[in-house]
Amino acid sequence: MELIAGLTFGLLGSLHCAGMCGPLALALPVPPGSAFLFYTGRALYNAGRAVTYTLLGLAIGALGGVVIMAGWQRWLSIGAGILLLIGVFLPSLFRRLQGRIPIAGSVPAFVRQALSRLMQRRSVPLLLVIGLLNGFLPCGFVYVALAAAATTGGSIEGAIFMAGFGLGTIPVMFTVSVLGRHIGAALRRRITRLAPAVTVVIAVIIILRGMNLGIPFVSPSAPAATEGHCH
Repeated sequence: MELIAGLTFGLLGSLHCAGMCGPLALALPVPPGSAFLFYTGRALYNAGRAVTYTLLGLAIGALGGVVIMAGWQRWLSIGAGILLLIGVFLPSLFRRLQGRIPIAGSVPAFVRQALSRLMQRRSVPLLLVIGLLNGFLPCGFVYVALAAAATTGGSIEGAIFMAGFGLGTIPVMFTVSVLGRHIGAALRRRITRLAPAVTVVIAVIIILRGMNLGIPFVSPSAPAATEGHCH
């Protein structure tokens, strides 16, 4: 269930990922050699992102038991959805909120420096490392996915959810990394304009899910055992 949920989340949010990480994907170094090496490098880059997301899910999932025991999973889901809406309608406020996250300020500086050096080297294996580091770049959508992973209840469940999320983003991101330079500017603008609409839809679904309205798949009721911990 976690894999399917994460996969769906990643697929729906692919356009947002393309908008945020698309420029980096387009700027990936081209290794010398055959077309096979080119495609292999792009595949390794995307695999690296998925691995990092999985590891982050493993870490954040460890907090899931605490979240559930405290009865916060509903509010975490609703809050994550609201943050996504803020990111669409009040981007400047969202950037300020994101800046208040300690790790969002320190880790990206190190990551950007490492990426800057690696992007100058045309090595296929290093494209995997670039993908691994890319997974640590600040991204509001990834933060929301991690918030959802925290509600899964455990490290393994969180890792599975984020693995699905990473896999879900690969089709669009791989296409961008391979064909991005051949996509016309007009089409890229249309994709960019569509991304906020997709983000709003996902935000509404996340908020509804946290409201426990008893709607199957969309807003299921919380299990009785989980609710019992809330009192």
